[in-house]
Amino acid sequence: MRYLPLLLLIAACSDSASSPPPPPPPPPALQSVGDFEFPVFATSPAGDTARLFVVERTGVIRIVKSGATLATPFLDLHTKLPSSDELGMFSMAFHPQYATNGRFYVFYTDSSSNLRIVRYTVSANPDVADETTADTVLKVVHGGINHHGGQLDFGPDGKLYIGIGDGGCCGDPNRHGQGKHTLLGKLLRLNVDVTTGYTIPADNPFATDTTAEPEIWAYGLRNPWRFSFDRLTGDLYIGDVGQDMWEEVDAAAAPNAGKGRNYGWSIMEGTHCFNGPCPTAGLTPPVLEYQHAGGACDVQGGYVYRGTAVRQLTGQYLYADYCTNVVSSFTWTGGPITGRRNWPALTPPSGLGIVSFGEDARGEVYIMTYTGTLYRIVEGQ
Repeated sequence: MRYLPLLLLIAACSDSASSPPPPPPPPPALQSVGDFEFPVFATSPAGDTARLFVVERTGVIRIVKSGATLATPFLDLHTKLPSSDELGMFSMAFHPQYATNGRFYVFYTDSSSNLRIVRYTVSANPDVADETTADTVLKVVHGGINHHGGQLDFGPDGKLYIGIGDGGCCGDPNRHGQGKHTLLGKLLRLNVDVTTGYTIPADNPFATDTTAEPEIWAYGLRNPWRFSFDRLTGDLYIGDVGQDMWEEVDAAAAPNAGKGRNYGWSIMEGTHCFNGPCPTAGLTPPVLEYQHAGGACDVQGGYVYRGTAVRQLTGQYLYADYCTNVVSSFTWTGGPITGRRNWPALTPPSGLGIVSFGEDARGEVYIMTYTGTLYRIVEGQ
């Protein structure tokens, strides 16, 4: 009998060795949320797990509430905004204390193609904004038809960050990316916890430096259409749309993610010389770049996945290319990226171009196409 425990152990090991490994989890999948008119962004207020706010480029913000799109828009500016390609409303951001102060911010182009960041307040009806509360926080003279940037987001520090493009056209002829006396080609950081407008945060890199505009947080950007903060770590990711050859994703670790950094445009396109000579001292290279090959053309920055529905995406930064509709991911922890891969199952079944990502209050991620369908990323079956 004294050998029985050993025999049982041998038997257990034998059974374990003969058992096949569990099958890999199925790839993530797409679940349609609904169809919209040129959806370009989706978000939710902190803690609001029942509603998703969808921004349409035409100037309308709609609410998906408990799975159904409400008939009455949250905000409707479509009669006041231009709606041609690359003009209109681009994004919105809820104040971190939205539940108590009702403030939210929108980014759009006005009738002169200039950029406006406007604050609104919700009405007594929580599903309808009060349009009469409009307060222009910031106007940036632009006038071009493209390269507007378009992203608003509150950082972990409670400040409002704004991605502004270089002014459009080709090759940054006015060198806005490197010019520190213009807000074009920049990531801005503002304190909006004031009665009207904004103030300059005292810890902005150029707050007291007369060689640069004090609103600037980082520069050397071409068209930062989408950027985001990792909701767990606070790290910053910027999808900066390239020129003729290279697309890039920039990343910076918290705290002070990206403060004062020069991301190189238009000296460099990605890690490649664009306007020579090309000294690289003081420039921050992208953590990822990819060439315009196989039809690729336009990076769409996304999010580090921190939801709970798709476990195999946890901690991975998701991004896509507008022309190929390929969704990809990688992991970044401060050094070289790892685990880069494509997710064919996340290519929309139809539609022209993945135009943006969105993230709800739970950290679940959404994909939207230019032709109008909004998808939620879900666990495959």
